[in-house]
Amino acid sequence: MNEKPLRAYAVWDRPTRWFHWINVLAIVGLMGIGIVLLNAKILGVSTPGKILLKETHVWVGYVFAINLAIRIIWGFMGNRYARWRSILPGGAGYVRSVRDYAADFSNKRPNRYLGHNPLGRLSVAVLFLLLVTQASAGLILAGTDIFYPPFGHWIAEWIAADGVDPASLMPYAKDTYNMQAYQEMRAFRDPVITTHVYVFYGLLAVIVAHVAAVIVTEIREGGSLVSALFTGRKILSGTPVDYEESGDQKDG
Repeated sequence: MNEKPLRAYAVWDRPTRWFHWINVLAIVGLMGIGIVLLNAKILGVSTPGKILLKETHVWVGYVFAINLAIRIIWGFMGNRYARWRSILPGGAGYVRSVRDYAADFSNKRPNRYLGHNPLGRLSVAVLFLLLVTQASAGLILAGTDIFYPPFGHWIAEWIAADGVDPASLMPYAKDTYNMQAYQEMRAFRDPVITTHVYVFYGLLAVIVAHVAAVIVTEIREGGSLVSALFTGRKILSGTPVDYEESGDQKDG
């Protein structure tokens, strides 16, 4: 047997690892609260209970959005595996690399990658598109539902009744609203909340597919995919396709 010796390679820097796990926790929390809110009537949630859930949802959403914004910036500053050019699809020879990787994977002899493999880069692009869309819709809804930043001040000024201080508006206190303006705001809100709900289901589907792909890839390729997101290092036999000697062993 001529098995190649195992070697540890530095791949995911600390900010990338922190982003991943904060993102996981935030999404789990947001989805849990979101499911309760979607079924509030069935569950018999009171109005004060709904307000508390929405406030909690928004605060967790801020963590999610800030974490996502930092990751977007880090895509221009991180190590080579954290940068956009390494995690999004495209570039010279990308289509061929997808074709070759899919063929090798189906034959149970896939090439090893330190960063995302060519198919993984496609899923990353879809995932980030959904995450950015969801964060954007959520920040708008935070203003329309409970008058939270960044848009709550303008929404409150829009719908406040004559003589009512917009800063004093409370959720569900319709006696303080200009009802015509309120209905206009609700019409503006409708496509945003529809987007938020459907992207929620899209994210759920992509996350399930992502977890399944990680499990299958871990079994077929090895490479400690999950542990690398804790340690920053992958353990592989042979030389990965995307390995470069200079600079790749720095763990930022």
